[in-house]
Amino acid sequence: MMDDQSRLLSVKNLSTHFFSREGILAAVDGVSFEICRGEALGIAGESGCGKSVTAQSILRIVPSHGKIVDGEILFYQNGGAPVDLVSLDWKGKEIRKIRGKEIAMVFQEPMTGFSMAYTIGNQIMEVIRLHQQVNEAEARRRAIEILQRVGMPKPEQTIDAFPFALSGGMRQRAMIAMALSCNPSLLIADEPTTAVDVTIQAQVLELLKELQQEMGMAMMVITHDLAVISELCDRVMIMYLGKDVESAPASELFSNPKHPYTVGLLKSVPELGEGKSQEISPITGSVPSPYHRPGGCPFHTRCPAFIPNVCDLQAPPQVEVAKDHRVRCHLYVQE
Repeated sequence: MMDDQSRLLSVKNLSTHFFSREGILAAVDGVSFEICRGEALGIAGESGCGKSVTAQSILRIVPSHGKIVDGEILFYQNGGAPVDLVSLDWKGKEIRKIRGKEIAMVFQEPMTGFSMAYTIGNQIMEVIRLHQQVNEAEARRRAIEILQRVGMPKPEQTIDAFPFALSGGMRQRAMIAMALSCNPSLLIADEPTTAVDVTIQAQVLELLKELQQEMGMAMMVITHDLAVISELCDRVMIMYLGKDVESAPASELFSNPKHPYTVGLLKSVPELGEGKSQEISPITGSVPSPYHRPGGCPFHTRCPAFIPNVCDLQAPPQVEVAKDHRVRCHLYVQE
């Protein structure tokens, strides 16, 4: 267990639901995890498993028809008692001092993350001036500096460009620059390589890795791509239908996965150098509708290790199968 000096974020039993005419959608359903200072946590799983909503809950930017219905999100600021972000008014002064300054986010699609009506420089400078007492000239100097830091070509000129005039890779670098402009303690990167091609993906990942080490910040990397996790992260949490089904150090999880869902994810990824003859074993079926969640273990409808009258009736408890390796599965419950 980490102590309060190293702990940065502690999420306990977080549940975020969306309310609509179709019913109640439990996007995040009792998720718990911790991030310590300087650490990179990867959150993986198929689309719709609750990864992005978890990030939105931390920043308190859940869409208007959603609500955090249970749990706490403790943020340990330097030299003070932890702040429960859930207890704060989502548009109040306290959360606005944290959002963007202490906890920043690189959004999944930089084309929608930026306003097309303003230059990238205007938008980065706005973040800097919102959280730091500097004049416009100093904010511009710092914006150019951070653009240079993320490898933006000709930052003195690019700062005056509109987002639609930039390539996908340049927009992603500008988005990272805006997130890092106030030197946050925690950077949340939501699918940081989705909107760019394969060549740029490698550059973005290398950039994030270098900046994390250089700035000493923690990172929470949200992705469906396990290769990104292996490249960037110290620990991994696997999510399925709003649940945290397995968490472990990255090396442990990739070498010794326990949950059948994690095993299925790893088997469905082709191995480099194995050629076209290798067999890929996709997970059968698809993620159930969150409006019609199966009883018991949410994965039991697709699980090759399904135990009748157990997996379909009882929600599995979280079990520690090794040091810092936890899994929600009836296969590991001691009778």
